Amino acid sequence: MSGNDMSVDQILSQMQQLRTAATQRPEAINPAAQGVNEVERSNFADALTQAVGQVNEAQQTTGDLKNRLQAGDDQVTLTEVMLASQRSSVAFEATLQVRNRLVQAYEKVMNMPL
Repeated sequence: MSGNDMSVDQILSQMQQLRTAATQRPEAINPAAQGVNEVERSNFADALTQAVGQVNEAQQTTGDLKNRLQAGDDQVTLTEVMLASQRSSVAFEATLQVRNRLVQAYEKVMNMPL
């Protein structure tokens, strides 16, 4: 895997941080008090795009490792392929759950009375 890949623990940690931030009141969030300036903050769309890109990269890496193992590459082990496969599977499932939650939230907002 490349140096840009995130572990499952990192993805889950980021999801927990996003959940915590989403439940806070907007006036309770003070970037200056947290030591974060506006330039360093990214918006939700950027974070989501980056997460989807990382999941895609993990799946491509897994596919490459599978192909190399099938071709008889001695530098790729079955254990390495299985771990990469599980990592990409968990990352995909986490992304799918985020998408499902977004769709549910959208549906709730659209069904709100005016």
